[in-house]
Amino acid sequence: MAIIKWEKTETVALVTMDNGENRQNLDFATEMNRVFDEVAADQSITAVILASSSPKYWSLGVDIEWIGQRMQERADDAIKGFMYGMNSVFKRLLLFPVPVIAAMGGHAFGNGAILSCACDFRFMRADRGYFCFPEVDLGIPFLPGMIAMVRKAVPEYKFNELKLTGKRAGGPELEASHVIEKASADEENLMKDVLLFCSTFQKKRGIFAEHKKRLHRHIIDIMDREDPEFIESLFLFVSD
Repeated sequence: MAIIKWEKTETVALVTMDNGENRQNLDFATEMNRVFDEVAADQSITAVILASSSPKYWSLGVDIEWIGQRMQERADDAIKGFMYGMNSVFKRLLLFPVPVIAAMGGHAFGNGAILSCACDFRFMRADRGYFCFPEVDLGIPFLPGMIAMVRKAVPEYKFNELKLTGKRAGGPELEASHVIEKASADEENLMKDVLLFCSTFQKKRGIFAEHKKRLHRHIIDIMDREDPEFIESLFLFVSD
């Protein structure tokens, strides 16, 4: 069964994470890259929505159980493949030639929240779901590229608060802080609002891609230059 699927509605591609909590592991990274390859190949698409089939979860981030099992098995290549694979996903979203909008109908925690930050715009339900960086309590440090990527989506004062406290923020708070475009009333209105927003985009791919390339050049550079040091050393957790 596909853990990520997509369908086309007129000129909008709806990419749906379809695996419950949508925990991120090597299969998730591989499938996300494959799906976006397919979406990119359709030149008629003018916008992408990244959503979840779960009414409770958008993405709960890294699959810690999967990582732990791979560590026990000393499957370092699989762990590195996952980390480089997710960086590839992030780069793909940062450079995708049409707008990518996260439609968060449920919780976005950790790497799930970071995934939403790699998108160009974010919408969230007002009545359900939290956005959270629990890494400070889990002993997981951000990669340098993650920090740079979140900073383009979250104002510095709010990122400092969320990153160092691990607090959970709901849609209305995120809208007030300009992290999301809108906190929609409920699930039905979330998709209506996102589709309406998508309809405002009819940009030419070449110029849109060039704008994103120049806008995010520093993030890509940090991911390419600084992240490998931590990925190759498997510096994943801090115990004290």
